[in-house]
Amino acid sequence: MEPAVQEKFEYLESVLGQFIVQTNISLSRLEKNIAALSMELREQDRIHKTEIREHDKTFKAQTREIDEKFKAETRELDEKFRQEMNDFKKQVQADIAESRADRRAMNKKWGELANKMGTIVEDIVAPSLRGIAHEYFNVEDFDNFYVRNRRKNPSGDGRREFDVVAYTRNYLFIVETKSTPRTPYIHDFIKFIPQISLWFPESAGKAIIPIFASLYLETDTISFLSKNNILALGMKDENMDILNPNVCQYVRSPQSTGE
Repeated sequence: MEPAVQEKFEYLESVLGQFIVQTNISLSRLEKNIAALSMELREQDRIHKTEIREHDKTFKAQTREIDEKFKAETRELDEKFRQEMNDFKKQVQADIAESRADRRAMNKKWGELANKMGTIVEDIVAPSLRGIAHEYFNVEDFDNFYVRNRRKNPSGDGRREFDVVAYTRNYLFIVETKSTPRTPYIHDFIKFIPQISLWFPESAGKAIIPIFASLYLETDTISFLSKNNILALGMKDENMDILNPNVCQYVRSPQSTGE
């Protein structure tokens, strides 16, 4: 090989070697840069994730705090509303009780006044019979209705006054009213009931409904009347009403009554 060619070849080898070295150096730097960038990216990602977790914790804590505060306020408002409703309900009940007490007092005074004036039958007992007959016996109207009806004794000797007498096609209602419901009065009424058909021949074929009425009837008196199948008519909260309605199903004829 000629010296000139040999020199050029060696020069090329030298240049190629330097290129390879420089290339290796550049690749090594690139790898280091990539590794450093990758590490930096991982670090940034870790920091970002950490920030996200911290932000998420903070957000959740704030959300829990808001939620708890909202629930607490809701519970407080709900409790306040329930308390206000309870207070309102108690006030309404108190007003109703007061109104009923006032009405009972008024009815009592009215009853006492009617009792003193001797008009308890006309003012209180008689007007209440229509509603009672409708409610308990499905009576729409009476065929005949008498207040303080006076009749002759069946034997023709003497007379008797009946406080209230009312007829329908199926029933005869007869009401004995006493301002003071003493036991002897009830016994007299019990003894009289079998005689009703004699005093009222028109009661034939009708169910006789005996009613003992007074403004105020004691529990023992009501029980005694019930035992003898007599309806007890007395003052309730607002008006006169049957105080032993269970007896209605047994009141069908004079024979159903007895001591």
